[in-house]
Amino acid sequence: MKHKNSLSQSTINLKSLENQLEGKLFYDHTMRLLYATDASAYKEMPLAVAIPKTKEDIQKIIAFARDNKSSVIPRAAGTSLAGQVVGNGIIVDISQEFTKILSVDPINKTAWVEPGVIRDELNLHLKPLQLFFGPETSTSNRCMIGGMVGNNACGARSVVYGSTREHLLEITGFLADGNEVTFGALSNAEFEEKCSGINVVSPLEQAIYVQIKEILSSNENRILFDDNFPKKPFKDEIQDMR
Repeated sequence: MKHKNSLSQSTINLKSLENQLEGKLFYDHTMRLLYATDASAYKEMPLAVAIPKTKEDIQKIIAFARDNKSSVIPRAAGTSLAGQVVGNGIIVDISQEFTKILSVDPINKTAWVEPGVIRDELNLHLKPLQLFFGPETSTSNRCMIGGMVGNNACGARSVVYGSTREHLLEITGFLADGNEVTFGALSNAEFEEKCSGINVVSPLEQAIYVQIKEILSSNENRILFDDNFPKKPFKDEIQDMR
């Protein structure tokens, strides 16, 4: 009986969330089953499946998950072979609405895209400018940039073109407290300001930078970094041999 009551209460809460969203929220068995797996062998029934239409929808989903002690599982194309988008929380599918290539700067060779942009479609857009996004996965005709960033996707030619993180300049997303935040390159002074709580969107962002500083300030960790990462890129070794 406790299980039934708990399930009934969850349904009531989900209906409340559904009414707040501009996008869609599904919590029927069929949709949950469809999203219970990805391209991997893993399977777990999610609490619900959300298809947000706006950034505000995403913030509302995060707030709901926090208040109801659930989790948020961002999902793009679901092409992962390791089960990264499988879980018992709320699946947030960004593949249907967040699919725009926002801008391209051919001079600086940069592009600003939403996470649901398919990798091959981005390169088709860039081809007339004689540019392309290097990481080439086996699922490049359907995998999406958001998933590539989350997994640090690479591929067959990664020894030459590098992995996704080596092409990522800046990212805007949401913290667990619902605040929108941008991460990018910082000067030493800017980094110290973040650690001191200056120019942060919330205490959580400050805590992230403080933890990073603690990790990087450890002599033991620095020795491990120097010994193991980053290794000299293989592409540089190839050039040295020429």
